[in-house]
Amino acid sequence: MHLSNTRQSIFVAGHRGLVGSGVVRALKHAGFDRLILRTRQELDLTDADAVRAFYQEEKPDFVVVAAAKVGGILANDSYPADFLHTNLEIQSNVIHGAHEAGVKRLLFLGSTCIYPKLAPQPLKEEYLLTGPLEPTNQWYAIAKIAGVKLCEALRSQYGVDFVSMMPTNMYGPGDNFDLNSSHVLPALIRKFHEAKGTSDPVTLWGTGSPKREFMYVDDLASSILHVLQTPEDQLFDAAPDGLINAGVGHDLSIAELAETIKQVVGADNAISYDTSKPDGTPRKLVDVTRLFSLGWRPEVDLKEGIRRTYEWYQAQH
Repeated sequence: MHLSNTRQSIFVAGHRGLVGSGVVRALKHAGFDRLILRTRQELDLTDADAVRAFYQEEKPDFVVVAAAKVGGILANDSYPADFLHTNLEIQSNVIHGAHEAGVKRLLFLGSTCIYPKLAPQPLKEEYLLTGPLEPTNQWYAIAKIAGVKLCEALRSQYGVDFVSMMPTNMYGPGDNFDLNSSHVLPALIRKFHEAKGTSDPVTLWGTGSPKREFMYVDDLASSILHVLQTPEDQLFDAAPDGLINAGVGHDLSIAELAETIKQVVGADNAISYDTSKPDGTPRKLVDVTRLFSLGWRPEVDLKEGIRRTYEWYQAQH
């Protein structure tokens, strides 16, 4: 069953995060005001009994799972057990609990790190489980793969309308700018902002040659809303396994990204590369054929998205 009227209730798990807050903005903007939201203090998603009691009390019609323990290369590499265990707990409780509670459609959000490190480009949904993962974030990836397969298994066994979306690299207002745990785009915004007006070079990890795709968070949120509103037959015709990539369909090198951010921030610092640090996956462009076939397209280009994100960062700091 698809999201079709504003009387339907929607639980957004992880509504304070980058993606979750974007989803809440998109739903409210579209007139969906029966939103069920809980902070981590109000509902611990790793507590199975608490999640079950929540579902029994609230009985949401729809669920968007944007809650996860997330971080960049450094965090994933440093805390492998935490990333695997915590994400498995959250997913198991929220997804299986939704099935028990009779939720009409659940949308589980993962990450394109679920695909093999050296899979052909662009990454098609069919490439899942066809080769080894990128070692630095395999723990997070394995948890997310388990979530995708749990949705698929519940659909296969019980006929429930549960789907998974794998977003490419996200950025936007509400992003994490902590240099120890952030992803590359917000980290570079902060580095150039702090270096602006000094003669200090801005140092990037690796060679600058890996290519990445970036999607503005409000574009992702609009694609999520679009999928929630797509009728079941149309949705599963496009994605028989219930797996849909979310992206913009083009990428650029980290070196090109750095130059774009430098320009938006208005810095003139030199850029240096620490080649003793890992590059990560050489390229991670997603195939967006399935999503685009449903009639959705992104609206915010990279430079405009970076400008909005930098404005938000300046307002916060």
